[in-house]
Amino acid sequence: MEANFKIKSLNHTEFSGYFELTDLELEKIGAIKMTVDKFPGFPCRISLEDAQIGEEIILLPYNHHQTTSPYQASGPIFIRKKVTTPIFETNQIPHMFNHRLLSLRSYDENGIMKEAAVVEGNYLKESIIKTFENEKIDYIHIHNARPGCYNCLVERA
Repeated sequence: MEANFKIKSLNHTEFSGYFELTDLELEKIGAIKMTVDKFPGFPCRISLEDAQIGEEIILLPYNHHQTTSPYQASGPIFIRKKVTTPIFETNQIPHMFNHRLLSLRSYDENGIMKEAAVVEGNYLKESIIKTFENEKIDYIHIHNARPGCYNCLVERA
């Protein structure tokens, strides 16, 4: 039986007000404003779309795996201005993943990593379905494989 899934990006409300902060205020939280100078290359973790050339973005640290297990983790993410959190359909893959080498980190209900894989983005859907064949897997984190940055959460649907 095929395992269905839903991709969940970060909630835009968590980042409201970030673009109103001064450079000094951003610096105090380890963040910086940037202007996109190449496409693709600046994937937004709210919209799960690549930011466009000339667009203002913020690069900030983010705690993406809040667990009491040894696998708690944080890292840098990009966010775009004035975007809202999309709701993806069951088994829908955002376009921005198609041209990336991705890392899938699969965890059980206690936040313990059970599997890890590196896949080409155009094989992401099949890889997620195959990963969820393991009933011990509760959720998956998708990262960009080369820089290692967190992208999003995948849950069973």
